[in-house]
Amino acid sequence: MSIIRSIVRGCGGYLPARTLTNAELAGMVDTSDDWIVQRTGIRERHIAADGELTSDLAVAAARRALDAAGLEPQAIDLIVLATATPDHTFPASAVTVQAKLGITQGAAFDMQAVCSGFVFALATTDSMLRTGGFSRALVIGSETFSRILDWTDRTTCVIFGDGAGAVVLEATPQSGTLADRGVLAARLRSDGRHKDKLYVDGGPSATRTVGFLRMEGREVFRHAVGMMCGAVEDVLAATGTTAADIDWFVPHQANQRIIDASAHKLGIGPEKIVSTVALHGNTSAASIPLALDHAVADGRIKPGDLVMVEAMGGGFTWGAALIRW
Repeated sequence: MSIIRSIVRGCGGYLPARTLTNAELAGMVDTSDDWIVQRTGIRERHIAADGELTSDLAVAAARRALDAAGLEPQAIDLIVLATATPDHTFPASAVTVQAKLGITQGAAFDMQAVCSGFVFALATTDSMLRTGGFSRALVIGSETFSRILDWTDRTTCVIFGDGAGAVVLEATPQSGTLADRGVLAARLRSDGRHKDKLYVDGGPSATRTVGFLRMEGREVFRHAVGMMCGAVEDVLAATGTTAADIDWFVPHQANQRIIDASAHKLGIGPEKIVSTVALHGNTSAASIPLALDHAVADGRIKPGDLVMVEAMGGGFTWGAALIRW
């Protein structure tokens, strides 16, 4: 029986030109390269230039994804932009991306699930493509977290960075089996009881300010591994696969210790892990598409590979998706 799947036509990434190293941070706050690497695995991160907006990063990543797909912008009729750091309160930054790309048809909107944003956007876009309402979509994760960091708080400012990643999805008839290309299954979760463990202390309704990111690091770590592994296990069960079937594990690049602990709990070997956290830091919703682009560019992820993505973010929100590349 033929069904519609959302296949990946291409991916792209963009990182701002400025690199901020651990050594530079050590001159700004009470920290050191050893302290940061030991606790997070991060060695450097990229910082958006003055006047460089979330939508600018998103457009750059989107153009590279379109080039990889061999498509012009006008081939796209849906844009879903995952971000927690939009250009403005409204309109959605996705419509700015749409305009900058010269796209005049279809729909564009933002998805806010913080670090889980790309997985939520991927699952949402997949659902919309499979209904037949849209044909080709840009799914983008783009963040300028440097704008909401308290640069005197060493527990947060050393972790996050700026960047954007994008994939082009296309609705394509497939056979309806595990051998199909495209998004095979996704599972999304949230639990608002944990919102005070990772949040921004401002907002239009609450304070009329943007606010700064606040995090209880130990509490986030304590919940992250179990929550994310649970979502991955649900996806495996839904597709009748096991961890051994996964070719590449592309987790949210939050912290190397979380990545390693999650892979170990799932029984995924280190040779299957795609990790970019050392070079990018935590770029929130951008981290998974940036890691995908990195692994495609260096030849690791190839057509036909089974790729598992997973993430957890403020809220808490978390989820996973299995893609046949």
